[in-house]
Amino acid sequence: MIAASIWGGMYVVSDVVLDVVPPATLVLIRYLIALPVLWLAVRFTHDRGIQRADWPQLALTAFVGFGVSLLAQFAGTKLSTAAAGALITSATPAFIVLFAWLILRERAAGRQWVGLGIATIGVLVVSLLGDQPATEEATNPLLGNLLLIVAAVSWALYSVLVKLNAQKYTALMITLAVTALGIPIVAPVAALELQTQTIGTLTIPVMLGILYIGIGSTAIAFFLWNKSFELLDAATASLFFFAQPVVGALLSAIFLGQKLGWSFIVGGGLILLGALLGMLTPKMASNQPASKAPVYETAPDDAG
Repeated sequence: MIAASIWGGMYVVSDVVLDVVPPATLVLIRYLIALPVLWLAVRFTHDRGIQRADWPQLALTAFVGFGVSLLAQFAGTKLSTAAAGALITSATPAFIVLFAWLILRERAAGRQWVGLGIATIGVLVVSLLGDQPATEEATNPLLGNLLLIVAAVSWALYSVLVKLNAQKYTALMITLAVTALGIPIVAPVAALELQTQTIGTLTIPVMLGILYIGIGSTAIAFFLWNKSFELLDAATASLFFFAQPVVGALLSAIFLGQKLGWSFIVGGGLILLGALLGMLTPKMASNQPASKAPVYETAPDDAG
């Protein structure tokens, strides 16, 4: 819940910071700020290191979450609006149900599939049927919303991969590893970006925003999110993601004056209804993979 609330505020902060710092460059900066914070935390807790054989899987996790998802998220927010970013990515829990079924063998009930369909329709309403003309703040809402859909789907896949890695490593070690791996993934993109775009004037509010994104939204929130997937089954952990659109939409309306049109309200209602429908399915319906029963005898909520 805390992680998702921090991310809800991040959409508002990043909407301001992105006027000064290009999106890929901001993603790289947030990793560079978060990395030493996470490294100190790992040193303090004396977590064991990563085995060589597990680095490829962690690299894939980093590529999906810290490469594709976060680049699409910041680029989408820059082209669209903070409110749309917070709302569209709230479809993530529904897609987590899908990937948890495919990868972790956590059985999805019929109600969860219905929820996935409803949430998908809601995303399409917000993204494609909205009355969002291009403005100085939102230069290409359609492309931005499509990128935000990519961010939502890829973050769902990342979250399930984190739970897969959590079978061997702590959430703190996973967060440190994927952050470190995210730097070489994003650095080339940022280098290309800076050939055509420049970093503007770094005022005190912008610097504070960058620190919020680097420490709060990356080091702290990523750890808390990964920790929830270490402790809970994927569907239950994803439920707490719903704090993000509520916080993000409210703050963007209050501080950025962004108007919430009919498509936003209708699509948002469908997204939240669909995702809640999927997440509130009784656990007995979603955690009874008969052929896998012996695997779950000691940890019924852990798939694998």
